[in-house]
Amino acid sequence: MSLTRCSKCLLPSTRPDTAFVEETCSACVAYEQRKEIDWDARKDALIQILDRAAPNASGYDCIVPSSGGKDSFWQALTLLELGARPLAVTATTCHLTSIGRRNIDNMARYVDTVEITPNKTVRAKLNRLSLEMVGDLSWPEHTSIHTVPFRIAHQMGINLVFFGENPLNQYGAPSAEHQAEQRMTRRWVSEFGGFLGLRPMDFVGMEGITEKDMLAYCGPTDAQLNESGVEVYFLGQYLPWDSHANAEVAHEHGMVIPMMPPSRRNWWHAENLDSYQTGIHDFLMQAKYGYGRACAQMSVDIRRGDYTREDLVGKMEKMEGFYPEEYLDLSIDDILAPIGLTRERFDEIVEEYTACP
Repeated sequence: MSLTRCSKCLLPSTRPDTAFVEETCSACVAYEQRKEIDWDARKDALIQILDRAAPNASGYDCIVPSSGGKDSFWQALTLLELGARPLAVTATTCHLTSIGRRNIDNMARYVDTVEITPNKTVRAKLNRLSLEMVGDLSWPEHTSIHTVPFRIAHQMGINLVFFGENPLNQYGAPSAEHQAEQRMTRRWVSEFGGFLGLRPMDFVGMEGITEKDMLAYCGPTDAQLNESGVEVYFLGQYLPWDSHANAEVAHEHGMVIPMMPPSRRNWWHAENLDSYQTGIHDFLMQAKYGYGRACAQMSVDIRRGDYTREDLVGKMEKMEGFYPEEYLDLSIDDILAPIGLTRERFDEIVEEYTACP
C-alpha cells in the first residue's frame, strides 16, 4: 500500500476523517492555529460555564469521564483548582490492566469516583464479534466511554460533563468546523465515537445477546440531555492541551507510569495503560489504515517541536512492524483467551482486514 504522508508530521492520508490542505494534515494546521487563540478569553468562558452550572442534589458540579490516566487526572485536578467539585466516572475497559487498576484507585484519592462495569460475559462476545465484523475488538470499550458519562449525568442530574481534548483537533478532522467544536453532542458521538457503523441493537440475537444486554451501551438522546440540561464540553478547547504536561502533573500526584512503553509499538510511556486489548486494537488500525500508535504519538511530538520529521520517520517504520506479542505484562494468547479467540483465528481476521499492498 502506497501512503501519502503529511509533509510536516507522519500522519498518512489514509487516516479516517482527516482532511489534507495541500500536503499538510488538518491536525498540523489546527496546531498552528492554536497560536492565534486568546486562551485568557477561553478560560473566562470556561469559568462562566462553571458558574452557570445549576446546583443539584448530587452535590457535584460536573463529571469527568476518567480512565485514571494522565489526561483525565489533569482534567479533574484543573477543575478542582477552578473551584468545581467533579465526579470522576469510569467506564471500565474490556480487560483492565494491573496498572490501570492502581491508577483508578489513585484518582479516588483526589475526587469521588463512580465505576461502571457492564456484564463481562456479554462484553467478551462483543469483543470477538466486533473484531470479526468491523476489525475492532475495542468497539464496546469506545462505545462505553462515550455513553456511560452521558447516562450518569442524565440520571444524577449533573448538568456538566468535561471530556478532554477534541480528538479531531488533536489528531485530524474532515473540516475546520469539526476541529473548532467546543461541545460534544450525541450526533458527534455517533459520527466520531468509535461506533464504526455499528449500533448497540445490531448485536441483538447474536450468540444469545438480548436487547436488555445492550442497554448498557446506549446513552440518552440529545433530546433527553436537553430536557435534563446536560451540556458536554471539550476541556482542551478552553485550556491549552498538552499530553506530556498532563502526564507530569498526574505522575506528581501518584499516577503509575511504567519505565518502558506498554509495547514495542508505542512511543509514549504514559498513554493507553488501562486496557490489555489496546495493542491488538492498534495492530488492526495499522492493518486497515496504514498507521499505528507510534505514528500518532510521534506526530504530536513533531508538532510540539520536540523532534523533526526526519528524526522519527525511520524509527516509526521499525516500531510499527512489530507483531503484538504482548502488552504490558500479558502475552497476546492471554489477552485473546478471555474473548474466545486463538492466535490462529486472530491472524486470519488480521489478514481479512489488511489493506492490499
